[in-house]
Amino acid sequence: MEPRTALLLLASVAIWGSAFAGIRVGLRSYTPGELALLRFAIASMLLMVYAVITRMPMPRTRDLPAILALGFLGISIYQVALAYGELSVSAGAASLLVGAGPVITALLAMIFKGEKLRLWGWLGMVGSFLGVAMVAWGEGEGVRFAPGALLVLLSALSFSVYTVVQKPYLERYGALRLTTYVIWAGTLLIAFFLPGLVRAVRVAPLEDTLAVVYLGIFPGALAYLVWSYALARAPAPIVASFLYLVPVSAIAVAWGWLRETPSVLALVGGCLSMAGVVLVNTRGR
Repeated sequence: MEPRTALLLLASVAIWGSAFAGIRVGLRSYTPGELALLRFAIASMLLMVYAVITRMPMPRTRDLPAILALGFLGISIYQVALAYGELSVSAGAASLLVGAGPVITALLAMIFKGEKLRLWGWLGMVGSFLGVAMVAWGEGEGVRFAPGALLVLLSALSFSVYTVVQKPYLERYGALRLTTYVIWAGTLLIAFFLPGLVRAVRVAPLEDTLAVVYLGIFPGALAYLVWSYALARAPAPIVASFLYLVPVSAIAVAWGWLRETPSVLALVGGCLSMAGVVLVNTRGR
């Protein structure tokens, strides 16, 4: 991998890691739905400018239902469920739960794509889900799971389905074009939060609104563009391996920005989950 590509990937991972803390700040003044809509409305407008400048063609009419479904899975459900989850789950722990997504993706690929897993792969998946359970337990009260942790898991599941389903459309449109279409579609599908968003913007403190603007410009648009650039210049498995650094970035940003430290049990579970993901992707196939 070229050094420039690696640096861009590290920057993308750092930006995505900061999104978890930014969501926590935005939730002080916006509901999860309003936050997601404002964030991706900003991202959509930025991508619209890019599409006009580059004269990006529109998708084929026959692919519009599939693109709407991808937007629903990858943006609408994923972002709204994640934001609702962060009402009760710390930013660092949420990032660790989302980090289990690659294991769910591997399981879905095995079921629907016929990919085989070795014994090491099964052990990795068991370890990862055990780690996810420890994170959810650590964020709950006593022996109960925190409801927010289950919502974050729902967001991880939604994004995993999105990842598996999108593959033929990535081959057809390329990463950049498809990502643009998906963000537009996902934003359109949560537009019913607009009345509440208009009222919230009027009374929200500037700091909270700027946090959401940051989410729209950087994690919502720029990081996706950087990621697409890297995917065009390096093998997908190598690029995807950088995702395992997102929870580390998220915990560091949450500690510096929010002074928020996840529980010891959540940290141990997150490490176990990430170790399982690495095992699945290095020795499991």
